[in-house]
Amino acid sequence: MGGVILTPVARVLGGRPEMYEDNWYDTKAVIRLDDHLEASALQGLREFSHLEIVFQFDRIDEADVRIQPRPPRRNPDGPLVGVFAHRGPNRLGVSVCRLLAVEGRDLHVADLDALDGTPVLDIKPYLVEFAPTDPVRQPAWASRLMREYYKA
Repeated sequence: MGGVILTPVARVLGGRPEMYEDNWYDTKAVIRLDDHLEASALQGLREFSHLEIVFQFDRIDEADVRIQPRPPRRNPDGPLVGVFAHRGPNRLGVSVCRLLAVEGRDLHVADLDALDGTPVLDIKPYLVEFAPTDPVRQPAWASRLMREYYKA
């Protein structure tokens, strides 16, 4: 099976320089389009309040990517869950953030949980119609761990 080669469309500028888990609310950053894309690629985005950003966890050491069950967020009190049962960094991140402004090739955003310099692989407008229509359920441990994630 062959690998997948992806070319970033943008980079995150500003925001946090290093990873820590919580309090991402109102963290401001700029997503700047790479040189191979024109500013016109952002045309129409300013009408949306939120964006869905797909990015690469580019600072994760291959040795740190574990697919065996482990407690989420290294919480020793958490249950053992597989890599796909928590949003731990493996290769790709997906984040919904607020769009504050569009200026030329720059998207000014808040609440993006990606670090300064992170390669952005895709930018999508957040559409309400893509939100689940059925009630969302998640285990209590997930709610406990995420309680402070977007806290102001």
